[in-house]
Amino acid sequence: MDYDLDRFTSRQSTVRANRGLVATSQPLAAQAGIDLLKKGGNAFDAAVATAAALNVVEPTSTGLGGDIFALYRTADGDVGAIRSCGGAPADATIDTVRTAVSEADPDQRSSFYPDARGYAVDDVSDPDDVEMPFLGPHAVTVPGTARGWEATIDAFGDKSLADALQPAIHYATAGYPVSEVISYYWQGAEDLFTDEHAREAYLFDGDAPEPGQTVTLPRLGDTMQRIADEGADVLYEGEIAESIASEVQDAGGFLTVDDLASFEPEFVDPISTTYNGAEIFELPPNNQGLIALEALNIADEIGAGDHPYESADRVHAFAEAMKLAFVDGHHYITDPEYESIPPLGSKSYARTRAEAIGQAPIADPDIGVPNANAEDADTVLLTVGDEAGNLVSFINSRFAGFGSGLVAGDTGIALQNRGASFSLDPDHPNSLEPGKRPFHTLVPALAKFDEDDWAAFGVMGGYMQPQGHVQVVSNVVDYDMGLQEALDAPRWRVREDGTLGVEERLPKAAALARRGHDVRVLPPVQFGGAQLVRHRNGSLAGASEPRKDGQAIGF
Repeated sequence: MDYDLDRFTSRQSTVRANRGLVATSQPLAAQAGIDLLKKGGNAFDAAVATAAALNVVEPTSTGLGGDIFALYRTADGDVGAIRSCGGAPADATIDTVRTAVSEADPDQRSSFYPDARGYAVDDVSDPDDVEMPFLGPHAVTVPGTARGWEATIDAFGDKSLADALQPAIHYATAGYPVSEVISYYWQGAEDLFTDEHAREAYLFDGDAPEPGQTVTLPRLGDTMQRIADEGADVLYEGEIAESIASEVQDAGGFLTVDDLASFEPEFVDPISTTYNGAEIFELPPNNQGLIALEALNIADEIGAGDHPYESADRVHAFAEAMKLAFVDGHHYITDPEYESIPPLGSKSYARTRAEAIGQAPIADPDIGVPNANAEDADTVLLTVGDEAGNLVSFINSRFAGFGSGLVAGDTGIALQNRGASFSLDPDHPNSLEPGKRPFHTLVPALAKFDEDDWAAFGVMGGYMQPQGHVQVVSNVVDYDMGLQEALDAPRWRVREDGTLGVEERLPKAAALARRGHDVRVLPPVQFGGAQLVRHRNGSLAGASEPRKDGQAIGF
């Protein structure tokens, strides 16, 4: 039977391989993972190698000063998750942060809040008026990356952590050419680097790199070499830990060496739901996994995937399900050790919530994002599969680009601003408390289509992530799209202000506006990159869509 070429509508083919496949947002990093697979590593080794390389070749989106989450299926059939994200410093309370911000120098205080927040930070005279900073020392939480990498290798790898870090160390010390997209984001971060250590580590003669410019990051390379030689503890204890704590404290924050030393990654049980014959796995709180599951359950309840693909009814139904899931998730999801969380991912909960969906859009949904500045934040995600059947979806991020704006001494470690998602309202479930982990945007995912048919996938980009999951899953199981086609397909996204963002290519956008949606056409980059690797009956297939520098490489 001849293949119907008219059905092939993607920009590129799905990548197919027999022995190993890596999909991520930067080709050099994908190649680092492939190289380790060729040297006898498995999917877990390759995931860490790829993530570490991304720390260097895409430092605008990830780094050692951030956190990691992973979902995996082993060759033996075990399904599990890794949560390696740190909490707030032991001395960080609502009162101490409010007092510190209100007493900070006005120029420094202004740097904590991007203009998009619309917050008159120069006029704060009463600590009770202070909101949680988006940038600066008070947004820094304990980084989980290094110990998360090590835990992944120790539990499942066939190679050593040192083996996995070698490509990243090479790129940092020997240099690599910067792509157009990464140069754009790097240049956009120049104003963030008010800290001397940040400028010395990430600017070159005072400027961000131009496209094609070869750069080295020797400070970061030296730190990674120390981790390779001495293990991840070197970042949480001793000189590097002291550099991290001193950087934060010198800027007015509360992070201590004790906060760093006490951190440990966790292996947790995934949560899941079924959707049109597929089982979708996400991480439990404190991240957005429950939002994706609730949206899928509501969509299933109202038959969203029964509508023709090129119809306004399809987008309307899925978007309304997404609105409700955001309203619930952004209110309730937090560190489960501090607050109880309703069963947002259950079918029964979805049945009740689905009653709110009608023919007209839900008016003024109280989406209540933890931090509006993060709505269009970007990150990196990678997916890896090997011939044995191991599959890994692995995400590594600092939250907003280069994070808080602080770089620890001469370590090259840009510290995350994940604490920006805390609330300073003591009655909010996600309120700041010592040791508490904030609401997290990072959501890797797995899908089980059949007993021997699994996929690791994810969509990047702040609050785009769970709605990207919903769209990719639906594209594959409701509309029988190929992997690359499912990632390339035009997307929509529910915005924090209740508007409906769409890509220009999305069918029936005008019909959505006539239906009452406040439709905004947005550039493709605001709909997130995406990666997917599928292991099916012993063979591998993968896709990485080109809204950034996406690349899937197999062998």
